[in-house]
Amino acid sequence: MSKILYPASATIVAMKVLVLGGTVFLGRAFTDAALASGLEVVHFNRGQSAPIDTRVRRIAGDRNDEAALRKAAREGPWDAVIDTSGYLPQLLRKSAAAMRDSTDRYLFVSSISAYADGGFDETSPLQPAPDPLPDTMTPDKYGALKAGCEAVAREVFADRAIVVRPGLIVGPWDATDRFTWWPHRVASGGTVAAPGRPSRTVQFIDVRDLARWMAGLATKRASGTFNAVGPQRPIAMSALLDACRDVARSDARFEWIDEAFLAESAILPWKEMPLWIPESHAAGFMNVPIARATATGLAFRELRATVADTLDWSRTRDADHAWKAGLPVEREAALLRDWSARTRAAARP
Repeated sequence: MSKILYPASATIVAMKVLVLGGTVFLGRAFTDAALASGLEVVHFNRGQSAPIDTRVRRIAGDRNDEAALRKAAREGPWDAVIDTSGYLPQLLRKSAAAMRDSTDRYLFVSSISAYADGGFDETSPLQPAPDPLPDTMTPDKYGALKAGCEAVAREVFADRAIVVRPGLIVGPWDATDRFTWWPHRVASGGTVAAPGRPSRTVQFIDVRDLARWMAGLATKRASGTFNAVGPQRPIAMSALLDACRDVARSDARFEWIDEAFLAESAILPWKEMPLWIPESHAAGFMNVPIARATATGLAFRELRATVADTLDWSRTRDADHAWKAGLPVEREAALLRDWSARTRAAARP
């Protein structure tokens, strides 16, 4: 297991961090957390993915442009470079090589999807990087590409690399809707199609908790690899949905649908039914150990706070927002009708 290194004093004054990106979801939350901690934050981005953050200095550039990266490196030295947007090993090599002699730490955000089958602790085997490497990231290669990026970060930075492996990141400003759909749907009330066993455990992490902890890792000059999921212990899916109902004060009633029937109905795991992966295919994926992260300060806010803040943010979006995850109204209604017919038929003598 890789070591966790700390300086003699954990108090670092006026640290200067460069965020590759910085305006979208985790980068945005990290900027908030770092500024709240008194760190000097600089963004390196194209200014295209989201409005420019006027609270911080910005270096204009594309992370795929080696000349722009070298320019950003010369504006250091940096106490830490935070990489929330690395997906292709060959491109991460460019940013790592450019920053190698200009930063004390390089914090790369990977994913628990990097693990190969067989375990989810930080020492478990990872997927091999695709060979040849693709020019673009595709969902089917996401985990393998993240594993390849990790290898590059460690090769270039050795003990100066910090690798963070989150699970599902949730909260306000999450563009994927893979958690947001549940508070929204439950708030709408009525009969809600719920996946599998009520006691099936789930894990996720509030983006603000992740960001605050990442800022702490940079401040402490940590080293090594850390899983980053939450809550403190995996919770039952029923507890999550109950929290959504309590926060929204809705009249929602949950109809728990057998996994085999969901598969028979061609319901897409994780996409149409967020936070659901068939238990036969997800050994350990929702029970990832986090002792290394909690030992270095990862802490979690109340579940209801995450649900409430996510729901409040969701309500600020346009009413005709096109959901990227979750069951469309008509598809959920059809699923519930079919499930009701199946259970009625099964109950006949």
